[in-house]
Amino acid sequence: MQNIKKAGTFIASSGIATWILLLVIWEIVSLFNSPDFMPGPLRTLEGFQEILFNGVLLEDIAISLQRIAIGWGRGILIAVPVGLLIGQFKLVRWLVEPFINFFRFIPAIGFLTLFLMWFGVGEESKLMLITYATIFPVVINTIAGVAAVDPVKYQAAESLGASKWQTFYTITVPATVPSIFTGVRLGLSSAITSIVSAEMLAANTGLGYLIYTSRLYYRTDWIFTGIVVLGLLGYVTDKVLRLLGNHLFRHYGIVNQ
Repeated sequence: MQNIKKAGTFIASSGIATWILLLVIWEIVSLFNSPDFMPGPLRTLEGFQEILFNGVLLEDIAISLQRIAIGWGRGILIAVPVGLLIGQFKLVRWLVEPFINFFRFIPAIGFLTLFLMWFGVGEESKLMLITYATIFPVVINTIAGVAAVDPVKYQAAESLGASKWQTFYTITVPATVPSIFTGVRLGLSSAITSIVSAEMLAANTGLGYLIYTSRLYYRTDWIFTGIVVLGLLGYVTDKVLRLLGNHLFRHYGIVNQ
């Protein structure tokens, strides 16, 4: 009896019960609709196997992941220093923060046409779109992290004769790491969302392209496959990122984020 109780607790806490319930609801709904409108889990699995074994799915996953990694990495490299400088120095905040607060409300997809005109129909326009989408979550969280640093730490450093730059490197940056890490995770979700939009409208490869063009063949099961794969990619990459953060930055206060 105790083992059954433990198993039930594990299933509930791990989220397995939620996924089972979702699959059951999905299957029930599909029974009342045609496969072209709402394919069930088994029909979607068949479509998944079809494009997996012919190599299309793996190629699209690899291309999308490459675009996400490059654009996301660029966004982080730009956003972290900008966020730290805005949070730490009033002059920088006065000059830059108005632009941040203006552009962060404009979705990345709104710039797709301009990016296509400026950077062409190749990879650069899509990478710039992902970079743009990544920057703002990281910047905003970094600024918030700087603002949350205990002023007593600055007072203690100044009393010991530390300069402004010394307090920046020894107090501000380490104390802001948890907030930066949260922004990086949010930036990843923005990057995945933006790549789908870009690939739907301006690509001939990738998961977004797969989802968009599957309608031409009335393959709703391929559309569901693309959506499920995107969700799994986001879930797995975020999980890996959290594990790396807990392992590499534990001494900065990142634990079980």
